Amino acid sequence: MAFAPVVLAQQAPLKVGLMLPATGTFASLGNSITNGFKQYVAENGGKLGDRTIEYYMVDDESDPAKATENANKLIKRDKVDVLVGTVHSGVVMAMAKAARENNTLMIVPNAGADELTGPLCAPNIFRVSYSNWQTAYPMGKVAAEKGHKKVVTLAWKYAAGLQAVNGFKEAFEKGGGTIAKEMTLPFPNVEFQPFLAEIASLKPDAVFVFFAGAGATKFVKDYVASGLNKTIPLYSSGFLTEGNLDAMGEAGQGLFTTLHYADGLKGARNDAFRSTYAKTYKSQPDVYAVQGYDSAQLLGAGLKAVKGDTTKRPELIKAMESARIDSPRGPFVLSRAHNPVQDMYLRKASGRDNAFVEIAAKGLADPARGCKM
Repeated sequence: MAFAPVVLAQQAPLKVGLMLPATGTFASLGNSITNGFKQYVAENGGKLGDRTIEYYMVDDESDPAKATENANKLIKRDKVDVLVGTVHSGVVMAMAKAARENNTLMIVPNAGADELTGPLCAPNIFRVSYSNWQTAYPMGKVAAEKGHKKVVTLAWKYAAGLQAVNGFKEAFEKGGGTIAKEMTLPFPNVEFQPFLAEIASLKPDAVFVFFAGAGATKFVKDYVASGLNKTIPLYSSGFLTEGNLDAMGEAGQGLFTTLHYADGLKGARNDAFRSTYAKTYKSQPDVYAVQGYDSAQLLGAGLKAVKGDTTKRPELIKAMESARIDSPRGPFVLSRAHNPVQDMYLRKASGRDNAFVEIAAKGLADPARGCKM
């Protein structure tokens, strides 16, 4: 007697929408995030929660004006199961609005807009990176402990820049310091000379800035060319030097920054991550690659709990909320607002590395001001 073969129902591929910059100032950041995400998936046999992964990609161009249309391409046209993005804080706000309106699961691998884990927090929105406040607050503490009393700040006038300055300012003033002047310029403007001249005339004890990508490289080179670095130390959150030290050359050496990742962090998890990344992509990973990797880890934790069944939304979200992520940066958990509670490191630019100096803030949680979740 012949038996009909048993056909096991196989779940359809999971659609992951990657909305990241592929061109412009932040293109290299988008590329690192994508690489990190795909690395974790590859390490798990090309699957998360027994679901094969299908990628849908949109270049967001770091342009807030195009953000809603781009997010809707992935949500409505491609019908992705999860939206992953982005780098630019202005773009991520529009993405989050689209995700909220359509109840689409969203994981933020970089953009630090405080509002995402503040007034705009939502059960379906998770962030594996940082809040802008969180990366700069520890540097305010460090600057005050170094004995600086008067600081000038300079940043791009958009969410990331302004919120980073606010985080620095909160800790610096708490430590007895004063902000002599807050200066801004439009993103992605890199005409720094008028500001450097003003810094020279104000003669502060130190300068705190927020720049990233190619703009950060130009600022540091201009700062050194002006000679200000000889008398006025420059501080920043880690985005100033992250992924930029090669381009900065000698100008970047010795800069102190604070961030949730540092080169030279001890641990088997980080060693294995860096080794695999270097072999796969023929380059060294940066914090953006770590954040892409952890985005896939967090999604994997949720999917594993529901055996890949995304219709079990409450269970999926609960598993993601309670996950303990074994990250290359060190283990972290999520706050009630879905933002990492994590160590923040003081780093010093040395050669091609943002070398670990010390823990600047242990288990730092974003205050999540305005989150009603």
